[in-house]
Amino acid sequence: MQKNKARSRFIVACVAPATILAFIFLVVPTFNVFRMSLFKWGGYSPNQTFVGLDNFVTLFKDENFYRACRNSVLLIVVVTAITIVFALLFASILTREKLKGQNIFRVIFYVPNILSVVVISAIFSAIYDVNRGLLNNILSIFGIGTDSPMAWLGDQKIIVYSLAGAMVWQAIGYYMVMYMASMSAIPESLYESANLEGASRTTQFFSITLPLIWTNIRTTLTFFIISNINMSFLFVKAMTGGGPDGASEVFLSYMYKQAYTNSTYGYGMAVGVVVFSFSFALAAVVNRVTKREPLEF
Repeated sequence: MQKNKARSRFIVACVAPATILAFIFLVVPTFNVFRMSLFKWGGYSPNQTFVGLDNFVTLFKDENFYRACRNSVLLIVVVTAITIVFALLFASILTREKLKGQNIFRVIFYVPNILSVVVISAIFSAIYDVNRGLLNNILSIFGIGTDSPMAWLGDQKIIVYSLAGAMVWQAIGYYMVMYMASMSAIPESLYESANLEGASRTTQFFSITLPLIWTNIRTTLTFFIISNINMSFLFVKAMTGGGPDGASEVFLSYMYKQAYTNSTYGYGMAVGVVVFSFSFALAAVVNRVTKREPLEF
């Protein structure tokens, strides 16, 4: 009995600090976001006026908010799809094929992930530069845009896709390494048997590799989709500031602007509540859609 009590006290002592910190820095701020979304407050004055759901009524009539929603959803779909596909492709090549300097390629692909968003934004801002940018200079070699170079960060129609390019470049290496770890654990005998049966590399990839690493793909897919919401804000803040004319605004950049720039803190928190709910709903949908019976080997 004494041993059980001592063990329980030890467990409580170990868990208590993390629980207290999580409550203070996670639960309380989250609750405060929901609470402040019901108030009209500038963020700096002591005057707070309870307005109930008025902030949400205004929010769902706000065309600028819907534009930020469209941009966020577009980045989630485009960046997630391209990143996961290329990460799987590169991971498969570096795991299955006998290439010289495989470790060098792994390092090269992973380097963008250890760079800060500010550094990556500076690199791509230089690449996208209208007059001296690498991308326009390459296109001019093929006679594209020689008269009117593309304004990659100035054209409202393509600016979101320009941001997507930077985000994909930053993320591919990290997920490639994760998939390589899963692929390395697959027994080589399965591929040898498939070769004897005459299965092509493509067939092996879809019939053996993908099913056996599906649990890892499912986990990283959910994680990446949710983290994409945060990363899109960082890239918008560092590269475009939401411009031109709000064309590159996303969920969190719009929330930040309303709460801290326009001095409508309560309205910004209403945006935060919607983003919070959207993230959880999206995670639940992705988990449901990607649910499969786990395969063992």
